[in-house]
Amino acid sequence: MDIENELKQGDDSMDFVNKKMLVIGAGVSGFAAAKLAVRLGASVTLSDAKKEADIKYDLQPLRDCGVQLQCGEQDNALLDGVDTVLVSPAVPVAVPLVQEAMKRGIEVISEIELAWRLAKAPIYAVTGTNGKTTTVTLLGLLLETLHKKVGVGGNIGIPLCDEVMRVGSEGCVAAEISSYQLEASHDFHPRIAAVLNVTPDHVVRHGSLEVYQQMKEKLFAHQTKDDYLVLNYDDVHTRSMAERAPSTIFFFSRQQELPEGAFVQDGVLTIRWQGRTTKLCGVDELKIKGGHNVENALAAASVAYLAGSPAAGMIRVLKSFGGVEHRIEPVATIEGVPYYNDSKATNTDSAIKALESFDGHLVFIAGGDDKHTDLSDFMALVKERTDELILVGDAAARFKEAALAAGYPPEHIHETGYSMEETVKLAHALAKPPQTVLLSPACASFDMYDGYEERGRDFKRLVKALQ
Repeated sequence: MDIENELKQGDDSMDFVNKKMLVIGAGVSGFAAAKLAVRLGASVTLSDAKKEADIKYDLQPLRDCGVQLQCGEQDNALLDGVDTVLVSPAVPVAVPLVQEAMKRGIEVISEIELAWRLAKAPIYAVTGTNGKTTTVTLLGLLLETLHKKVGVGGNIGIPLCDEVMRVGSEGCVAAEISSYQLEASHDFHPRIAAVLNVTPDHVVRHGSLEVYQQMKEKLFAHQTKDDYLVLNYDDVHTRSMAERAPSTIFFFSRQQELPEGAFVQDGVLTIRWQGRTTKLCGVDELKIKGGHNVENALAAASVAYLAGSPAAGMIRVLKSFGGVEHRIEPVATIEGVPYYNDSKATNTDSAIKALESFDGHLVFIAGGDDKHTDLSDFMALVKERTDELILVGDAAARFKEAALAAGYPPEHIHETGYSMEETVKLAHALAKPPQTVLLSPACASFDMYDGYEERGRDFKRLVKALQ
């Protein structure tokens, strides 16, 4: 069903003139929202609990466009006269300043909420614990077979408000949405939403898996029967969301053929919907590696199909898409040993998917900023698929303990502290054909880096230096 011209979201009457906005959090989305609100006529203050010297971004462009800056201690006086508080994704709504705003009856929103209110084109939004970036990147390319102007933004690193303003009313926007972004959203209403999976992650932030899932479900809470919700039938958490969703449900499955939805039939990605069957490309024709990427391809194709993308164009894109940086990304082959960068694997479920993409004989690098999730299934697979285990960062001691408990041979466990350089040197010394070196940390990166991107690029730099 082609829905490209049906649009019920957006609020072009949102009035910023003579309004006062407080943006909390000096990050990419906070910067973009602050600049946009000033441009639309608001008086904007951006506050961050860090001292200005500790903020890694250049604040001068904010000053140049008229944003007032307040760095360091956050006093409740910051809220005086404020009409709207916008929180960056890294700022929990539980922080005292946000709680005080709520007590005062001040509207608290997220940057994605701001973007939705301003959007003139449909937003197609994807969330899930793992696979969001790959799915949204692929979705953006699939939508380009339908529209000349396609935005791709959100948690992917490009502010969603920037993309909806750039696209205007001419095309559509593919949005990667995280639980952090949904925490302070209220009316966010994508025309098509997709939930890929739900596994334990960000429990420290949200308090429990149940609350984490509730945050994910806010993605479709305001949809109607005229909207679509694409769900992974193979994931028990996402499948059950159909019972609570007001939307029209479209399932996808890698594991079984569905009466309606997207699935694999005789090795071919297939969509069956409203009495019509559309064959796309073979699983063996996809360039992206692993069963999880078959799921990502099915999800992206489902959203694009519902948006009206033509099958011929979708087939071309599916066959040519090579994946995204930091997700099982080939780096180099050195002395017959391939090296892969999977720095985006910031939790055990994502790392498990990477391990399952290889037949074994891995020199495996894991560890970092520990999320303290259960390691039993992860370490059972590590024992099965890897020849050598190299552990780094804050998580090394707990990971080693879990590996030993799983029966991993202690003589094949190595610790390299907080040095990626020493880690890569050791991996190079250990690895011999037919082995493969895989960085798939199963942890966040903040004990050593500012983000998984920096970690992945450092790994790639050091691997390429071996050549």
